[in-house]
Amino acid sequence: MLVRFIPHPLLSLTLILVWIGLVNKFTLGNLILGTAFGVIIPMLTAAYWPDRPKLRRPLKAAEYMMIVLWDIIVANVQVAMIILFKRERTITSQWIPVPLELTSAEAITVLAGTITMTPGTVSATLAADGTSILVHCLHTDDPDAVRDEIKTRYERRLLEIFP
Repeated sequence: MLVRFIPHPLLSLTLILVWIGLVNKFTLGNLILGTAFGVIIPMLTAAYWPDRPKLRRPLKAAEYMMIVLWDIIVANVQVAMIILFKRERTITSQWIPVPLELTSAEAITVLAGTITMTPGTVSATLAADGTSILVHCLHTDDPDAVRDEIKTRYERRLLEIFP
């Protein structure tokens, strides 16, 4: 019964939190409306998710989110420093291919989103066979280090979270 009413509990919770964040004011009315969105939208879209992703280790997912939030804060400061204090001719942007061990479409999507949400990097394209992702980095002197950091800091954790 609960699975029919709330077919995607994590999506429902996410929609509620995103709604509260978007309206930027916590009131009972906003909570009720967010909950309505969190229940109705997953019910309407459940048929399109027959093989919805499973999280192997939900606590690792929470840890991953905290790491990404921290990295976004740090990267914001780093990008601000680059913009404010580096001369344009000394900025060395790089295109970096990152080979992937991830095979789940959901995990690859989370990785691409993580890279793009972190200021200073953007995921540009996924190889047709899904074995690598092309990342643009605003400034780096060592593209291999950026690639290795993406693989160890993000991809390794996503391999633990998604089956």
